[in-house]
Amino acid sequence: MSLHDYPRPDRRTAIKWMLTAAASLALLDRKSLGAAMPPVKGYGFDVNLNRDYQPGDFWALTFNDAQRRTAAALCGTIIPADDQSPSAASLRVHDFIDEWISAPYPDQQKDRPRILDGLAWIEGESQRRFAGKFADLEEAQREKICADICHAPDARAELTQAAHFFERFRDLTAGGFYTTPAGMKDLKYIGNMPLAEFKGPPLEVLKKIGLA
Repeated sequence: MSLHDYPRPDRRTAIKWMLTAAASLALLDRKSLGAAMPPVKGYGFDVNLNRDYQPGDFWALTFNDAQRRTAAALCGTIIPADDQSPSAASLRVHDFIDEWISAPYPDQQKDRPRILDGLAWIEGESQRRFAGKFADLEEAQREKICADICHAPDARAELTQAAHFFERFRDLTAGGFYTTPAGMKDLKYIGNMPLAEFKGPPLEVLKKIGLA
């Protein structure tokens, strides 16, 4: 089954997904933990989630077809399918990322050029190394490109910018994936479920933090 066989989410669902994932992505941004929040200018009203939005009704999407295809392939490389979960690409996480970088909020607007420039770099590198589009490469070839930029401290100096792109794209992919039902199932998340009995944290955990 190709990526095009999976229906794209409607705008209201995609925007809800983006806003939900924003909370978890804040936790992934380790650099900002404990930092004072800088003052920001207003950017208008938040989206009304009771409406059914069509493309362009609230904010226009950013990706063109080529960028969306590259983003989908990269999502699938970062979180591939396994025996218990689908890939990030099959869950349309690239559509979530498109919604994210298209939103008018300051953090999302800051991510927009980094993501677009990074996707352009990925395509250029794919052509340079393997004479093909990233989405058409074999998975092993995609992984070779990603291996050079997957850990910023170890990346060569000339790949620093690409490594920072990959770091952010990976966080967005994880944030999108793990806020879907399939992603939460993959984590074995059981929150928001009634329990017949709550036994509390395990004794060994309480001992470790000095509470037992």
